[in-house]
Amino acid sequence: MCYTQSRFKALISACVMSLIATTGWSQSLTWLGTLGGDRSYANGVSADGAVVVGGSYNAAGRGRAFRWTASGGMQDLGTLGGGSSTAWDVSADGAVVVGGAENAEGQQRAFRWQNGVMQNLGTLGGDWSEALGVSADGSVVVGWALNDANQQRAFRWTASGGMQDLGTLGGYWSAAWDVSADVSVVVGGAQNAAGHDRAFRWENGVMQNLGTLGGDESAAHSVSADGRVVVGASLNAAGWPHAFHWTQATGMRNLGALGFASWAYAVSADGSVVVGISRGAVRWTAGIEDLNTTYASLLTNGSVLGSARAISPNGRYIVGEGYNAATGRGEAFLLDTGTGRPRCNGDVNGDGRVDDADLLEVLFNFGNQCP
Repeated sequence: MCYTQSRFKALISACVMSLIATTGWSQSLTWLGTLGGDRSYANGVSADGAVVVGGSYNAAGRGRAFRWTASGGMQDLGTLGGGSSTAWDVSADGAVVVGGAENAEGQQRAFRWQNGVMQNLGTLGGDWSEALGVSADGSVVVGWALNDANQQRAFRWTASGGMQDLGTLGGYWSAAWDVSADVSVVVGGAQNAAGHDRAFRWENGVMQNLGTLGGDESAAHSVSADGRVVVGASLNAAGWPHAFHWTQATGMRNLGALGFASWAYAVSADGSVVVGISRGAVRWTAGIEDLNTTYASLLTNGSVLGSARAISPNGRYIVGEGYNAATGRGEAFLLDTGTGRPRCNGDVNGDGRVDDADLLEVLFNFGNQCP
């Protein structure tokens, strides 16, 4: 094995040059199967595409959270003593999984899974909670929980501080869907004083209403690594949900749709690539793109990519749910697009950390133009 004291000085070393010469990028589509039931869906993917998480029905018809790897296949993560569970997100290195699971009393609880142990994160005083997002390093979890007044509230959880109520926009409920890689920004949806649901961006204790595309409702589903770009869906003036891209400078921009409706579910680390659904799985870069058309060569006759639910930090890996004609059922998929957004130094893959994964990303992108 070649060694250098600096990860990024390795770019000019002979050992790195030999690795680059034998490393290639390719496109592939992998159907992930099920836990024995008739459906599965993917909600999260690690930075290197090696770990996918989501939910699947087992042979008994119970929904279970899963963690998938190419070598180990689909692993049932179990429950907190009840019958069902769902995984919603995974840390950048694939080690931490979060979601919701039933306890022995049949109540749903937010969980954080690591090293085979499913941790119950509790509630805000009520009986139910669910974790929907986790930071790149796995240290911060966000989601929703019932308080002691039986009101649903967005939360931000840390090991040292426990579950923090993020409040609302003047109404009775809120839910947090994602947290930035630098853990400073949380996004989601909250009710305002007029009873309308609005996308929010929370930072330093302040919940900002991001507005709408002309209608009454909106919700934010994902945020870029630095917290500056927010994506989600909003009703337009005609009452149709459309995907949006928000920054402080531009406000909420309509990303358009293939037909009447669209939803944005995830965004790359630098905010340049968005994925979601609009008459099937789609991707937005310069415009809207039907993934079934772009990657038609990877699909067998009758197979369809139904929705894109998550994307890796560099934009290379996309996961979601589709119809696998070979098995005749809805299944989670992992799409390797074979392309990404290369950087040249520091946190290359945008996962909020500088580590060996960044070196590998540089190796894979060697020869591409860095932004």
